[in-house]
Amino acid sequence: MLSGFFLIDKPIGPTSHDVVGVLRRISGERTIGHAGTLDPLASGLLIVAIGREFTKQIDKFKNLDKIYEAEVCLGEESNTYDREGSLTAVSDRQPSEKEIKEILANFVGAQEQLPPIFSAKKIKGESAYKSARAGRSVELKPVSVNIKGIDLISYHYPKVVFSTEVSAGTYIRSLAHDIGKKLGIGAYLFNLRRVSIGGFSAAKAIKLDEIRSVDDLLPGQISSVV
Repeated sequence: MLSGFFLIDKPIGPTSHDVVGVLRRISGERTIGHAGTLDPLASGLLIVAIGREFTKQIDKFKNLDKIYEAEVCLGEESNTYDREGSLTAVSDRQPSEKEIKEILANFVGAQEQLPPIFSAKKIKGESAYKSARAGRSVELKPVSVNIKGIDLISYHYPKVVFSTEVSAGTYIRSLAHDIGKKLGIGAYLFNLRRVSIGGFSAAKAIKLDEIRSVDDLLPGQISSVV
């Protein structure tokens, strides 16, 4: 039976758990786990462990730095910090590219970040998003993160596209929201792609929709572990 670590390129739409379900059907193995959840609206690299021997080692990947490409929409805020949520107009002011670059640079470094209330963070054993959707009060504590770099890729109002390298546990949705706050015009995450986890790249991953059999998984297998 197939086992090991595999690099999977998750498309927009399915959850990370959906990816596990697909691999269970294809591999016939029930014991499958993944490192670093991707939201349904996010695409990119997911490291998956197939087989009990390998799921026991999956934590080796969870604390690795990650690189994302993010597309942020200016002028509105979202209660989920992304385009799935309820949007509220804030401002139609159009900042200059120089101002955008200056604001992005201000976020580089170690800092305390408040996770979105619509997240998987646990509050008394329950995911925060479940409490939020039920209308219950959600109070999350800031977490220590390190944004190691942000590079502007393009800016055509209202869309800002940038690449960022971050420590494990960083929420790019929160970063997008905080950028909007700093600019004073609101912002939310429109698209997100995870480009890499540690030294592992999405460029070497197998696209989920191209996996039809066990043999299709083999090119994405990792031969060494960190």
